[in-house]
Amino acid sequence: MLDLRLIREDPDRVRASQRARGESETVVDELLAADESRRSSLAEFERLRAEQKRLGKLIPKAAPDEKQQLLATTRELAAAVKSAEAAADDAQSKLDELARVPSNLVLDGVPAGGEDDYTVLREVGDKPSLEKVRDHLELGEGLRAIDTERGAKVSGARFYFLTGVGAQLELAILNHGMATAVAAGFTPVITPTLVRPEIMAGTGFLGAHADEIYRIDADDLYLVGTSEVALAGYHADEIVDLSDGPLRYAGWSACYRREAGSYGKDTRGIIRVHQFHKVEMFCYCHEEDAADEHARLLGWEEQMLGDMELPYRVIDVAAGDLGSSAARKFDCEAWLPSQQRYLELTSTSNCTTFQARRLGVRERTDAGTRPVATLNGTLATTRWIVALLENHQQPDGSVYVPKALRPFLGGRELLTPVAT
Repeated sequence: MLDLRLIREDPDRVRASQRARGESETVVDELLAADESRRSSLAEFERLRAEQKRLGKLIPKAAPDEKQQLLATTRELAAAVKSAEAAADDAQSKLDELARVPSNLVLDGVPAGGEDDYTVLREVGDKPSLEKVRDHLELGEGLRAIDTERGAKVSGARFYFLTGVGAQLELAILNHGMATAVAAGFTPVITPTLVRPEIMAGTGFLGAHADEIYRIDADDLYLVGTSEVALAGYHADEIVDLSDGPLRYAGWSACYRREAGSYGKDTRGIIRVHQFHKVEMFCYCHEEDAADEHARLLGWEEQMLGDMELPYRVIDVAAGDLGSSAARKFDCEAWLPSQQRYLELTSTSNCTTFQARRLGVRERTDAGTRPVATLNGTLATTRWIVALLENHQQPDGSVYVPKALRPFLGGRELLTPVAT
């Protein structure tokens, strides 16, 4: 959530951010009105309570006839105090509810607009020149690496089995991602994949995209779509120590997404699926250091893409496509030969203090406590298999193994089709 003082002092800035996202500006005025109502209700409650206490002190000293009048007045005041307290509590509840509506404040320089209004920052690497292009599913089936038919039989559409070298390839990618994170000073974490509602809400995932999330009604728990959720909740309601620099965690988890609204999109293969694995970076840092930390996260993502020897581009995501928690987001997209387009492989977001305010994650300073900044970024996911197979395919259906992955695949330099 946003700092209420910012909304009071610079409402036009918040309105501009909402406008850039294509979201309602009226919530700013509703928040200001709710804040004024809360402060007015609280002031009235405190005025009545102070009067009640003042009269209470007079009663023991009052003459008998005056005492009866004072007692009657204090009884009336007690009822008024109770009513005023209820009104103040109600006004606070309404303010708290409204405070969760506005998305994070978009940072200066973020492109305005929607999904197609991103800015391309750079393109890296050469796209492969292929006479015959096989897509990742054809290649994966030839390698006996991907089995979507049996995945659908067992679990339904958008599920799959990774078998043989497919399972090994996913583990290789994820292990290399975790090794990259550890070398950069991250603490590796295997995270829970079920979280409580307040943690899911605290990270900002129960807003516009709540229909993407699986919910376990019987236990009132949510399945995460990223370990960002569990790692954001790791220090909830804590005061963290950042005196030695950012706290950096690398979470490995299964991830689950309903893919609501994606009917007919990327139905072939494993591009858009309900379950996958991911290594996710998550950082807590000083608010003023967040932009530099964001650049570092992007650097580690690009390092991974370079290790995978993939052609890719980096985009600055437009405000309307950020998601509610992010103030800025960079995506790295690998070239997809079979579709002649770029495919998102990694994303890194600077959430400033938005999530920390919701989750109560603070740091201690000379001026007291204050919220920290949180950031996240993907280092590897199951989807990377798609880009690796397609970009490194050979004319005979075999697949070149990037040098960085070979130690995780028994030194193999080539994945070869299995004879049928």
